[in-house]
Amino acid sequence: MTLSIDSVTHRYLEQIYGTAPPQLVDGLAALLATAPDSATVGDASAAHSDVASPPERVADPTSSPAGPVTSAAPTRLWDHRDVVLITYGDQVRDDRHPPIEAQRQFLVDRNLHDLIRCVHFLPFCPSTSDDGFSVADYLAVDPELGDWDDLARMSESFDLMFDLVLNHSSQRHAWFQRFLEGDPDHANFYVTADPAADLRDVVRPRSLPLLTAFETAGGTRHVWTTFSPDQVDLNYANPKVLLAMIETLVQYARRGARIIRLDAIAFLWKQPGTNCIHLPQTHASVKLMRHVLDQVVPGTLVLTETNVPHLENLSYFGNGYDEAHMVYQFSLPPLLLDAIHSGQTEVLRDWLDSLELPSEQTTFFNFTASHDGIGLRPVEGLLPPERIAALVEMAQRHGGEVGMRAQADGSQSPYELNITYVDAVADRQTVSPPEHARRFLATQAVMLAMQGMPAIYFHSLVGSSNDLQAVQQSGIPRRINRHKYTRGELDAALDASDSLQRLVFDGYRKLLQTRRQLPAMDPSVPMEVLRDIPGDGMVGFVRRPLEDARSDDRRPLVVLANLSDRPRHVDRSWLVDEVTEDVLSGDSLATADAIPMRPFQVRWLF
Repeated sequence: MTLSIDSVTHRYLEQIYGTAPPQLVDGLAALLATAPDSATVGDASAAHSDVASPPERVADPTSSPAGPVTSAAPTRLWDHRDVVLITYGDQVRDDRHPPIEAQRQFLVDRNLHDLIRCVHFLPFCPSTSDDGFSVADYLAVDPELGDWDDLARMSESFDLMFDLVLNHSSQRHAWFQRFLEGDPDHANFYVTADPAADLRDVVRPRSLPLLTAFETAGGTRHVWTTFSPDQVDLNYANPKVLLAMIETLVQYARRGARIIRLDAIAFLWKQPGTNCIHLPQTHASVKLMRHVLDQVVPGTLVLTETNVPHLENLSYFGNGYDEAHMVYQFSLPPLLLDAIHSGQTEVLRDWLDSLELPSEQTTFFNFTASHDGIGLRPVEGLLPPERIAALVEMAQRHGGEVGMRAQADGSQSPYELNITYVDAVADRQTVSPPEHARRFLATQAVMLAMQGMPAIYFHSLVGSSNDLQAVQQSGIPRRINRHKYTRGELDAALDASDSLQRLVFDGYRKLLQTRRQLPAMDPSVPMEVLRDIPGDGMVGFVRRPLEDARSDDRRPLVVLANLSDRPRHVDRSWLVDEVTEDVLSGDSLATADAIPMRPFQVRWLF
């Protein structure tokens, strides 16, 4: 039987290559032929015995001018119980289990499976550098971490999120070794360029050489290395590469990934003479990946990772039905830090007010910290230069470092703050643990309440401090925020009475317990910013459950935050809804003419 591809797949191939390469057509046709007979997606997000069942998913017949929506496109992809934990496979170790299993036991022992639905494991494949992001084998689990069975056990208590590191591989990957050996099947698997070529317009995330020389069977070749000499850029102009990565994408979904993060996707397509970021071929490639997943493993969520200015980031939503389901809110971490340190919330307020989703099949991926630093590019055009400079000075004063990137004119500009978010919020040398925890948890309470799916970095959950020793030993500034715990060390830190880590952990658990009871926290529920609240430290917004919400509780939730160091009051006339109770503090506010707000207090009001 001759296999064929559908018209949508064919259109995306033409957008990428100008034609439909036969080898890619055949490979995708074989992959699409494995699609389930029905477009139902209930099994895509496992209904675990220890976790509440996932949101209902149904087909959406909607079409749009930018292209038809497939019958597999789901409308209910998430609900208010969706919270993601970002972590490493070896984040927690003990003497008896592989690290993945040791971490599962820690999470379950601390009853976090009742509060967190999904665990995002940062790259767990064999890797040669960049703490996992230089992948040497995409379809294997690093034996130092565990195996696929360990991940399967984790999926019994949590949904899973995997990384597809698709811009580059390790130079130790078998594909690159064959490239060096002159294997004809891998001759164009990696991007090469003439070092004399004019590449000055290429956007660089780090201040490192763009090209690295390698000796091959055919002589010296200069390979494109966007992120480091060990991370060699794959050549998607070769259809074999795109097919191999789409096959890997499908394997990840079939191995249990409910969400797949497309790492550094903005740099995917290389074209000398351009800036090589966000090129049309890159967007078409993401749409093709989304389309294949919708057909073959329906219900899998695509998340694009693009640490760039805000409007560029939003472009990966496509028309709202054909590209990413979620994009990272990279502007949020620095904007919250700016607000809490400057005492001014007008920029944060206006940015929140500008947020708009293109469809019900999209949402934001909200976070304040990750394995990387706190990016500063996402606030370009939002914060004035002097406020960005103040964040840089703050990070250095609080024991952090600042990553730089090269500009086209040869100058250097701040790229990211290397510091834990806990230490970025306050200086532990001058602020008491209770006050420190209060400031930090205020930022988290705002993030958790915003429209979107919240993601919590492990070190934010447990209140980790800067790991200066790891930086000194490795020479890698990002390791300041990547400390690895033994189970005994972690338990001792979280059980120590009145320690900052204990206060943060207990406070975070309370926030998550409360959030899980609030249907208004569904990522699909819109957010309306309260414009009348002054921007000198205060910010507020309302979440209104939709008419078609499955819960009978459709009360709006009002979120008020005082991110300043002085007491404030919110006039009830500034609120669009009557509120009677703060579900975080338990305070009754039914008779109050003005709602009191302590310094760094956040209220979730019904």
